Amino acid sequence: MDLTDFNSDPSQSIMLFSDTPSCKAEPCMLGIDEAGRGPVLGPMVYGAAYCPVSQVDALKAKGVADSKTLTEEKRENLFEIISDSKDMMGWLLEILSPTVISNNMLKRSKYNLNALSHDSAIALIRKALSLGVNVTEIYVDTVGPPDKYEAKLSNLFPGIKVTVAKKADSIYPIVSAASICAKVARDNALKAWKFAEGDNLNEMEYGSGYPNDPVTKKFLTQSIDPVFGFPQIVRFSWSTAGKILENSAVQVEWEETEDDDDQQETTKSQNIFKFMKSDTKKPVKPKSHNFFTQRNIHQTVEL
Repeated sequence: MDLTDFNSDPSQSIMLFSDTPSCKAEPCMLGIDEAGRGPVLGPMVYGAAYCPVSQVDALKAKGVADSKTLTEEKRENLFEIISDSKDMMGWLLEILSPTVISNNMLKRSKYNLNALSHDSAIALIRKALSLGVNVTEIYVDTVGPPDKYEAKLSNLFPGIKVTVAKKADSIYPIVSAASICAKVARDNALKAWKFAEGDNLNEMEYGSGYPNDPVTKKFLTQSIDPVFGFPQIVRFSWSTAGKILENSAVQVEWEETEDDDDQQETTKSQNIFKFMKSDTKKPVKPKSHNFFTQRNIHQTVEL
């Protein structure tokens, strides 16, 4: 898989997919699972895998299993096997940026992680269909109540058999394959992460990304900027990150806007001559923060 686009701009989500194998004529099953739902660091990845229904025994023979039960090396090997089996199967991935996740969850109109997950799964199904994959069966690891999720997908994709179940990645091999694809993509995205906020962050260890990991907790407390908050790798909508912001970041108080009449009276009472005095000391120009230099933002007027 080529993660170049995501690594060059991890603030944006991307979708990737393999070459479409010979799945256009035969009836196919499609499985969906995710990786990285709980971590406070890094992207969440939704993966889909598909193959002809007639090839389910061949898929089992490849040794696919729930990605959580496999070592990293075994997952990488299985993903290579899946990718090399273009004659019988293919995959799709949506890599959801931590920035996109947080921005959505903190919208004025709430868009929670369950809704985001559902929409990602739906987008993967639609993409597979648009590629010409003859999907007749869909298997999904549930997010929320399975019966409601199953009914939702059945209404959206009439004529396709939909099965939504808890722990589907340990029950259905095609979901296991999707789980492996998603986990490998997330692991590789984290390994290749480059911090735009400063080279010093590239030298820091950040652990598994889960909130209860001591290495991750240490990274969060050491990487925070008191004004600009966390680097892009952090899901700042998570309560773990929010508590650190409350304790370590600069507190902002928003003052009420004065009425026009009050503002005019205040202006009249000020001594105009103090604004006309020249300062003999040459001001020291402060160093611009990375937030501004990375976006080529400069002052148009010297104060």
